[in-house]
Amino acid sequence: MATAAVLTGTLTGIADATPPGIPSGATAKSELATLKVAPDGSMSGYSRTKFPHWIDQGNNCNTREVVLKRDGTNVKTGSDCAPTSGTWKSPYDGGTWSKPSDVDIDHVVPLANAWRTGAAAWTTAQRQAYANDLNDPQLIAVTDNVNQEKGDKSPDAWKPPLTSYWCTYASMWVAVKHKFKLTVNSAEKSALTDMLNRC
Repeated sequence: MATAAVLTGTLTGIADATPPGIPSGATAKSELATLKVAPDGSMSGYSRTKFPHWIDQGNNCNTREVVLKRDGTNVKTGSDCAPTSGTWKSPYDGGTWSKPSDVDIDHVVPLANAWRTGAAAWTTAQRQAYANDLNDPQLIAVTDNVNQEKGDKSPDAWKPPLTSYWCTYASMWVAVKHKFKLTVNSAEKSALTDMLNRC
């Protein structure tokens, strides 16, 4: 759990975590307009184990370790790929951390939200690909407490504490839903529209 280990956040040379494939605000608005609006489905049958993660990504690294290396600064790892040192700045809240245990890898569109909005009909292989997607803005290193507060909430119920990140967060959320053909509910679409209007 992230506690007093937080650093000042004013350290120079520490970049925010940045996943690949974040669209511009204009592109995200266009993609949002194409998403099917529908009520969320049931949670019946849901389990995180139906989205196998963190899988082997080669070089002794699993998905979590790859994202920790990608999103951190000066990350050093042992032979097993687990980080031994580094610094991580969470763009959700601006917290800066030097212990990997204080950092969670967030699924931008949570697994349970994906289940309710289309993934319940997927194969296990499709869900595994979703849960370990390194090519789209779906995985990001953030402060663990903040990620736990988010849970499986959509943007109408939870937004990053830093309002300056809302445009980017909404753009990432829309990109993932668009890529994986997931639905949005009306409250979620309204919240995303408001956030993209900050872009």
